[in-house]
Amino acid sequence: MKAPDEKKIAQLVRQLLVELGEDPSREGLVKTPDRVAKSLAFLTRGYRQTPRTAINGAVFDAGVNHMIVLRDIEVYSMCEHHMLPFFGTCAIGYIAQRKVLGVSKLARIVDVYARRLQIQERLTEQVAAAVLDAVHAEGVGVVFKCRHLCMMMRGVEKQNSEMVTSAMLGSFREDEKVRAEFLSLIDRP
Repeated sequence: MKAPDEKKIAQLVRQLLVELGEDPSREGLVKTPDRVAKSLAFLTRGYRQTPRTAINGAVFDAGVNHMIVLRDIEVYSMCEHHMLPFFGTCAIGYIAQRKVLGVSKLARIVDVYARRLQIQERLTEQVAAAVLDAVHAEGVGVVFKCRHLCMMMRGVEKQNSEMVTSAMLGSFREDEKVRAEFLSLIDRP
């Protein structure tokens, strides 16, 4: 996908400011359209990335067949329904079948999908599928815990709500002991 046209986005933001009753030529807003355009290009850069480019060949032969877990991965995304942020943490676990990912690549996979207009449910599934595909894991577990500003700032205005989603694939879905081990590892202090 091509890079967004930041000039066009800035023009649209100027129009939006007018429609909201603002004066885009007042001191505090003069550069706002350009800043918003750059911000939106950054926050949606996942459309111009794939898991393959994020992994960049960092799949290694390890000869291991045990659970690997990375937790407390910070995540920032934008709800596709209101274009408001949601944020929280992600935990990823997988059982390797001789191949492992470079540890930072798990966080990069999260960003590929989080930096798009999203719903948390789809984001969870996409990350799990990408990890499974990258290393042909025996199983994958992914848990997201996020706060949604569309729930907190508008609508029902529930300040302490947290949405939890999980995707369990392969042995994480089929084997209760594997799933329980993963969930216990991600909930430890």
